[in-house]
Amino acid sequence: MSEILGNKSEDVRDKEQMYGDTTLTKWTKHLLDFMFYMGIAVIVTLPISVKLIGRLYRERMYSNAVLDNYAEIIAVYFVLGVLAEILVFELRKIFNTVLKGDCFVMENVQSLKKMGNVSFFIAAMSVVRSVVYLTVAMLVVVLVFVIAGLFSRVLAQVFEQAVRYKEENDLTI
Repeated sequence: MSEILGNKSEDVRDKEQMYGDTTLTKWTKHLLDFMFYMGIAVIVTLPISVKLIGRLYRERMYSNAVLDNYAEIIAVYFVLGVLAEILVFELRKIFNTVLKGDCFVMENVQSLKKMGNVSFFIAAMSVVRSVVYLTVAMLVVVLVFVIAGLFSRVLAQVFEQAVRYKEENDLTI
């Protein structure tokens, strides 16, 4: 009843005291939600968008490169888009646990491992794409996702150890 009236329970106050102000976390979660739904819209409209970009590119650059490689571009960017959506989805799951005040759980370990694997796969797909069309930007993308994959895998190990300590501590109490 006190929560309905706006009074915070002791448990909620304790978690806020432990984790601090959650304003930044909430805003980041909203940003991730926005990115997730916009990502779906981008993936769904990809065939139309690529055709429009191809036509603009042809008019301005006098090249049919985009339209000539339409199927390949759609396939590569569809796969990369779905993989990016998986990353954002897993981040949203992690942020939900942070907002609940219980972030050291095995679900987050699994999410971080999945994010590491997906990041490595995005880097690999980008290398494959670079064989067709190499740019400095794509090399940066590869490097960023390799680092993200490594970071996610290491963070998963840290979280896994924290979960073990938390479970031992919970058993002691």
